[in-house]
Amino acid sequence: MTRALEYPALRAGRGRGSRPFSQRVSRALLIGPVVVSLALLVMPSVALLVRAAGISPETFAHYARDPFFLDALRLTLVTSLITVALALVFGTPVAWILARWNFPGRRLVELAVGLPVVLPPMVAGVALLMLFGRMGLLGQYLDAFGIQIPFTTAAVVLAQVFTASPFYIRTALEGFASVSPSLEEAAQVDGCSSRQAFRLVTLPLALPALVSGITLCWAKAVSEFGATLLFAGNFQGRTQTMSLAIWTAMEIDLWEAVAMAAMLFLVSLVIFLLAERMQGTREAQ
Repeated sequence: MTRALEYPALRAGRGRGSRPFSQRVSRALLIGPVVVSLALLVMPSVALLVRAAGISPETFAHYARDPFFLDALRLTLVTSLITVALALVFGTPVAWILARWNFPGRRLVELAVGLPVVLPPMVAGVALLMLFGRMGLLGQYLDAFGIQIPFTTAAVVLAQVFTASPFYIRTALEGFASVSPSLEEAAQVDGCSSRQAFRLVTLPLALPALVSGITLCWAKAVSEFGATLLFAGNFQGRTQTMSLAIWTAMEIDLWEAVAMAAMLFLVSLVIFLLAERMQGTREAQ
């Protein structure tokens, strides 16, 4: 009888004593992958900035004034901003419809939006050529009117839109889906039209997700390389974006490539921090 009473207590006592040890083991097993992941994510950027810091200010200023860099930077900023604007204008209705409507073929639309995200950039470039090239499905008809899209600035924008806009659409879709339709219905009961309910209720609540989507879209547009190279080419002042310019500089002057990469990194970091700040402010409100 005594053993029957003592055994459960002994077993419970051992359980309490072993729990802290098992927690320490679990934490130790988690710390290793976390450290490795952070090192792989952070150390390349640190290495880039350390190497860039070794370039003299005079040399850095020389690279910053080089038309080779300025043309690429101007083209990258212009085309990426056009891409973001097009994603907002045409992608927002797509995200809204997917978040609110049920219709035949909805799954096919979702697949069409998600496919460019997983396509290799080179495949995207070939696909764009097969559509807009001189012998492409649409290009052969455009060529009859003297309209040629490949290897032009328009081709850069199309490559960026094809590869980057899905990032905005998918994120905006999640933002719109997170807003309960009952809130919109309540606003309409109070006298708002459907358009006013969207502008005054849905849009402010989904805005953090939209800002995140815009940031992802812009970052992807700025960094686009493979599709742009195949579809638009690498012509300075016309199709040579920063990514292509860095790739070209690697074959000519390694330190110029490092300086350009560091400058683009800092620009991207500033945009990312501003977007995070805007998103945090909206969430706090």
